[in-house]
Amino acid sequence: MVETQYWFEKAEYDQRLARVQQQLVEKGYDAMLAFMPESVTWITGFFTRAYSSFQFALIPASGEPTVICRDVEAYYLDSTCLYADRVLWSDSDDKTAVAVQAIRSRLGASPRLAIEMAAWPLSVARFNGIKAGLPDALMLDESQMLTQMRFIKSAAEIAYQRRAGKAAEAGMTAAIASAKVGVSEREMAAEICSAMIRAGSDLPGPGVMSSGERAYHLHGGYSDRVLAHGDIVQIETTPNVRHYHARFMRPIRVGQASDEDYRIVERLIAIQDAAMAEVRPGVAASLPDALYRDGVMTAGLRDTYTNKTFYSVGLLLAPSGGEPLEAAPGCDWHFAPGMTFHTYVLARGFGMSETIAITEDGYERLTQYPRQLFIS
Repeated sequence: MVETQYWFEKAEYDQRLARVQQQLVEKGYDAMLAFMPESVTWITGFFTRAYSSFQFALIPASGEPTVICRDVEAYYLDSTCLYADRVLWSDSDDKTAVAVQAIRSRLGASPRLAIEMAAWPLSVARFNGIKAGLPDALMLDESQMLTQMRFIKSAAEIAYQRRAGKAAEAGMTAAIASAKVGVSEREMAAEICSAMIRAGSDLPGPGVMSSGERAYHLHGGYSDRVLAHGDIVQIETTPNVRHYHARFMRPIRVGQASDEDYRIVERLIAIQDAAMAEVRPGVAASLPDALYRDGVMTAGLRDTYTNKTFYSVGLLLAPSGGEPLEAAPGCDWHFAPGMTFHTYVLARGFGMSETIAITEDGYERLTQYPRQLFIS
């Protein structure tokens, strides 16, 4: 007998399914084909690490979803998926033909289908093959339908992110303790990963990490480089629990910092405080975004400020690093309760960031770590 490992109560999955089906009915669709890994897991519970193989969820306008995937995933379907209907293909099968037959047998030859066309697992060739196999079907792009629903997290989802925040804090403590002269980035990464896994992270990370010259450039990864006295270490710990993410950055100097370093970091903290003081439901994201940018530019810390200042995080499965809700010049959305964001400011190689959840009257920091320049 397979032991079930549902991440949430059945009532939560049923509520999600009802929301999706209501939209399908309102828009006149017979079903949705969800190809994004996060969409499949969010709506059915099914989780596997094998999202590199072809699989998707067929979500009818009424009734229970069907999962189409590789046959070796049967155990994970039995243990994590709430819904029984599935179609399994084997490695010798024509996967597209299996998919077409699964759709046809459940919806007929001419269904009206909502498709997650922006999903990275859905290649042009695969989509064209499904379309050719169902020439009478109407297929329209609804890539944002489930994604936008996932922007608003339930209390149970945020609870996982809160636990991920604790793992991020353990990773940062390990980062600061191990960032010493003569220690390699690789050794430092091993300490961070070990700490986060022991603190509950499902994946090791360590996240964004670099030192020396690379600390001035975002998205560095660890290497064999050995830390030297005076180095900046740029570090963002990125653990997750049940693949719900929380992350944060703190600035580190190896051995010694200057008065100017302290001045820069204190200014970044003040800029972030001013921006986040405006974060609450109903506020346009463009307001704190502008405060970040104007603060950094006015302080003379950067000549340009082009990167986003907020981006939504939650259930993220590789290779996804964030949800497509971001604050940058021209954004036109507003904060709402249940949204969760990584919000950050960067200048002169130093980064300061938090993961936050929007509450009914403001926000909650899901990462609770001292905000300062650390000297290792």
